[in-house]
Amino acid sequence: MRVLAVGCHPDDLEIACTGTLIKYIKRGDEVFMCHVANGCRGHKIIPPEKLGPMRHQEAENAAKLIGAKKIFDLDVNDLEVDSSDMALKRRMIRVIKEVKPDVIITHDPSDYMTDHREVSKLVFDASFGASVDHIEEDLGVCEPAPLYYMDTLAGVGFDPQDYVDVTDEIELKLQALECHETQIKWMREHDKIDFPDFVRTCSKYRGLQSSVQYAEAFRKCYDWPRISTKRLLP
Repeated sequence: MRVLAVGCHPDDLEIACTGTLIKYIKRGDEVFMCHVANGCRGHKIIPPEKLGPMRHQEAENAAKLIGAKKIFDLDVNDLEVDSSDMALKRRMIRVIKEVKPDVIITHDPSDYMTDHREVSKLVFDASFGASVDHIEEDLGVCEPAPLYYMDTLAGVGFDPQDYVDVTDEIELKLQALECHETQIKWMREHDKIDFPDFVRTCSKYRGLQSSVQYAEAFRKCYDWPRISTKRLLP
């Protein structure tokens, strides 16, 4: 199976669904990762023009650590993601047409910040756009893939419909998160927040809900034609 996970910022997938991605990889599936925004405004001291490339490299390191097939970077500045931007939509369509995924994971439409919500809509629209012949024609077409929405930060406002047991994957998930040094180190030293512990706690909470030690939570998109009778989460 081919899995495409699309996050907004370079660490969003590690926060919400990397345990699931690791589980896919362990069973032999091909996992592709994509971040739309470059994370350039995610630090108080490092300037955007330096931070963006640093965060992309951190995302590359995390993807390599878990064994992802490829990571795509659409390189949009933070707070500037616009799902109605046709040029950006075409780039997302190209990613989807290149991967030809059997399933896509992305942000929930009601996530806590504008960039995340815009990415959710971008992926929804582009996944249908990838089924159209006369756009990015050199890559052919692919049917709209079933779509799953990953958990929100701290699970606020998110009502799960499905869970994935990531008990065996939790330590590697957190190692992948630690690859995002510009974020994790700053939060520990200056904000006094141990963010990997925060993510571990959220995974434990979802695990308590689903009777395992650690879990990740998802909602399924039920809009036609993205409905499947198969279980597509690992």
